[in-house]
Amino acid sequence: MGDALFVVFDLLNLGLIIFLWWFTLKNYKALPQIIPTHFDIEGKADNFGNKKWYLFTPVLVSVFYIGIFFLIRSPESANFPFEITDANRDVQFFIMNFFVRWLLVLVILIFLNSQDFTFRYAFDENAKARVPFSTILLSIIGSLIAVFIISAQFK
Repeated sequence: MGDALFVVFDLLNLGLIIFLWWFTLKNYKALPQIIPTHFDIEGKADNFGNKKWYLFTPVLVSVFYIGIFFLIRSPESANFPFEITDANRDVQFFIMNFFVRWLLVLVILIFLNSQDFTFRYAFDENAKARVPFSTILLSIIGSLIAVFIISAQFK
């Protein structure tokens, strides 16, 4: 069961990364030379740069994907909130593998949202992000709380 679930997560993450690269390359030529590179809390651009910065997002996400690939191959190197014993090793490693893959899904979706917002904002400064920052932040915090509660049940 766990292996099939992890394969689904891996394929989902890879598909999202491929979609991010496709979206970026598809829209790259249409961008103006100067694009927003940072937004304040209200969603207004407060820093601008060359449109080559638009390629940074998919590169960074790809690096995250590769880094997480190596992390999940050696779960004993991760920092756990509880002592790992022979009794809880399998379940804690499962929880860690699941959570890391879930967190990567959220991170990729955040970067997709940001890439879309950057593209739309480059042409219309009244554009809004499709997913508000508060929703993104709450989903990550909620996921962290859930993983700590679940992990505590199996310590």
